[in-house]
Amino acid sequence: MTPPMRTRAKICGVRTSEAIEAAVDAGADALGFVFVNSSPRFIQPAKAWPLVASLPPMITSVGLFQNHSLEEFIEIEETCPTALSQLHGDEPANLVRDCGPAVIKSVQFDPETIAERLVLWDSVEEVDAILIDGSPGGQGEAFDWQQLAEHTGSITTPIIVAGGLTPDNVGEAIRAVRPYAVDVSSGVESERGVKDPARIRAFCQAVHAADAER
Repeated sequence: MTPPMRTRAKICGVRTSEAIEAAVDAGADALGFVFVNSSPRFIQPAKAWPLVASLPPMITSVGLFQNHSLEEFIEIEETCPTALSQLHGDEPANLVRDCGPAVIKSVQFDPETIAERLVLWDSVEEVDAILIDGSPGGQGEAFDWQQLAEHTGSITTPIIVAGGLTPDNVGEAIRAVRPYAVDVSSGVESERGVKDPARIRAFCQAVHAADAER
């Protein structure tokens, strides 16, 4: 019998060794480093690199970009290479391909367009996962997970659910969508841009508890 799939947990917007230690100890699978200047979680690539380099084996680093040019993307990647690149803007397919492989492509949930956009990114070979968010990113806005679940059955690319997730509701999102992974940022913060170790632990525990129900 095939064992049930384990939901991976990504903690996004980490900027300190303390936040990384808390996430790793809690059982997070991936850590996101935000290279978007306008974000309260922005970190300079040169400052991020020592943190990325310190990650233990089997913890995946993710660089988050938003509408960067290919030249800007390459420059940041040369300064702080990460295992995966999350493109969290309105990047066209040709740019996504150029930034690949190992791309996570973000999509803002819209019931009118979600089916079409899932099919589009499912067809792009360089996209390793499709992340569905409730906002343009980092604003803590949830969406209708049941509506998303109606459109993921035929999608072969792994699905990541983000947007408004917290330790209190992530189990509900997992039960509704059965995603490959969940992604949290503001939902594990004590204040905007400041990660809370206790909330990180609670979030990962909630993910594990939801998996145990399968």
